[in-house]
Amino acid sequence: MARPLRIQFENALYHVTSRGNEKSFIYVDDQDRFIFIELLARVVEQYSWILYAYCLMGNHYHLLVRTPKANLSRGMRQLNGVYAQRFNNRHQRVGHLFQGRFKAILIKDEDRLLTVARYIVLNPVRAKLVENPKDWRWSSYRDTAGLGRHPSFVDTDWLRSSFSEDMESAAKQYIAFVSGGIGGESPLADARGGIIAGAERAVEISFARLMGEASKEVVKRERFADRPGLQEIFEQNDRDIGIYMAFCRYGYKLREIGDYLGLHYSYISRVAARIGSGLAFN
Repeated sequence: MARPLRIQFENALYHVTSRGNEKSFIYVDDQDRFIFIELLARVVEQYSWILYAYCLMGNHYHLLVRTPKANLSRGMRQLNGVYAQRFNNRHQRVGHLFQGRFKAILIKDEDRLLTVARYIVLNPVRAKLVENPKDWRWSSYRDTAGLGRHPSFVDTDWLRSSFSEDMESAAKQYIAFVSGGIGGESPLADARGGIIAGAERAVEISFARLMGEASKEVVKRERFADRPGLQEIFEQNDRDIGIYMAFCRYGYKLREIGDYLGLHYSYISRVAARIGSGLAFN
């Protein structure tokens, strides 16, 4: 059987899962979970990922991650490979820990980000391990709900700011939003071939077109030796178009653009994705 297609491009958004070989446990105890979270934090930083949500179960885990660079496979090889080595050494075992390659569903519909994040943190509730997601220590729920620490490797601000600019109010609305999803259907049920979940129109349009446009932009950036400065870019364009131009056409980093505008890099990423999607599909 052919291996499933890996679709990777700049600023892609994925729901990622990875399961234990033959459905075996990948976490035996809390120390294993601490080790995995530590490695996840390192991978997020090393590969410049934006992690919106995560949940560690017994024999699998879930991530909701955006990749400003086209490097999902590289980061996942690092995460699963190093963790498997640590796990085998710690428990004096040999052989494969994970069942083949990880599974990644590309999320083309930005509006689905919230519902996928909710779906992820509700996994322990669906599995009847807890009645309330706040009682599961091994997910990003408590952090986003304002009930726990605020780890730097999880972008909880974006999810909360989607509800309100006031963080206290946003946390309460997030809690209500997640509670409203208990018993609901999976937001990934319409993924076709395990590859794309998105608005019907976006799915029907050939994805090759988007990949072609992305490839052209990469070539342009490589050839563009005398790119304009950020000040010139934003003087000649409104802010959102300027963000898209700076990131996608001229190759400025998200943090460079964010520092220039005084905005968080994750916000810059969302704007670039929204403008880019509109250019590709409208």
